[in-house]
Amino acid sequence: MIRVALADDQALLRLAMRTLLSCEPDLELVGEAEDGLGALDLVAEQRPDVLLLDIRMPRMDGLEVLRRLDGPTRVIVLTTFELDEYVFEALRAGASGFLTKDAEPAELLRAVRVVAAGDSLLSPTVTRRVIERFGATPGAAPPLRVHPELHLLTEREREIVGWVATGLSNDEIAAGLVVSPATVRTHVSRALIKLHARDRAQLVVIAYQSGLPIPHP
Repeated sequence: MIRVALADDQALLRLAMRTLLSCEPDLELVGEAEDGLGALDLVAEQRPDVLLLDIRMPRMDGLEVLRRLDGPTRVIVLTTFELDEYVFEALRAGASGFLTKDAEPAELLRAVRVVAAGDSLLSPTVTRRVIERFGATPGAAPPLRVHPELHLLTEREREIVGWVATGLSNDEIAAGLVVSPATVRTHVSRALIKLHARDRAQLVVIAYQSGLPIPHP
């Protein structure tokens, strides 16, 4: 059973999410919050596997909630394209993925399961679109801050980290480079270990902050 918590100030959206999750035998909604402080209390009390977190909420916004979270709970940020400027900061603060509030129900359910499993955290199509738009926005990227362990990566591993930052899956990266998915997985795993990164989302942050070349598939 995957335990899910929801933090959003829109009652109608919470109702829709509650209804959707209640129909899934492997998902359990363990609590809801309508503001940022409530979200922190909810996570501390319930320790959910996944938190669906809105960015703009009363009393404390989603970014500050992300910065204050401490524990194994993985976070999917609920966003709109009007809030793209928050994407990189949310990734840096620990978000594992993104969904727009008008995402298809099947996409949301898949994202929850993907994030809970710790798998390809940037696989939802919406995340890729948001990251691509962020990368194309002049002045959106923060100043370069090269990761201190970046020199440990081989040339191929650096290349793969750049590809991860496009939001492509391992299979898609493998097809683009004409190698096997297993080869890509190996390079990603080694990069995660060498850079002490928790997941693929953190590799995205490292790629942008360190100025690695980002391909344009």
